[in-house]
Amino acid sequence: QVQLVESGGGLVQAGGSLRLSCAASRRLFSGYAMGWFRQAPGKEREFVTAISWNGGSTVYTVYADSVKGRFTISRDNAKNTVFLQMNSLKPEDTAVYYCTAGAWRGTAYSGDYWGQGTQVTVSS
Repeated sequence: QVQLVESGGGLVQAGGSLRLSCAASRRLFSGYAMGWFRQAPGKEREFVTAISWNGGSTVYTVYADSVKGRFTISRDNAKNTVFLQMNSLKPEDTAVYYCTAGAWRGTAYSGDYWGQGTQVTVSS
């Protein structure tokens, strides 16, 4: 069964931190790059970050400029889980965050499978 389940969202004050988790079915985790997107009210969905499938070799990560230096993506292959550590949160980070399993196509990451999303709200 294809499944991505996010958790860890919530309400935090500006400057605070949250860690999102995404538990994936093994079929969706092994061999797939993983990424996060977000969508704020009234705005288009935007790419946040992605991490390559490493399989024991070098891991590659990419970040949107708006989160670079504040967010960190990582994956635990033994637990089929990807994490998004979010520090120095800003009100403009408020959005529904979606976990995805996908691939790099050309120079851009695209998600093929999506979770249901988890709400992150940053108060000023």
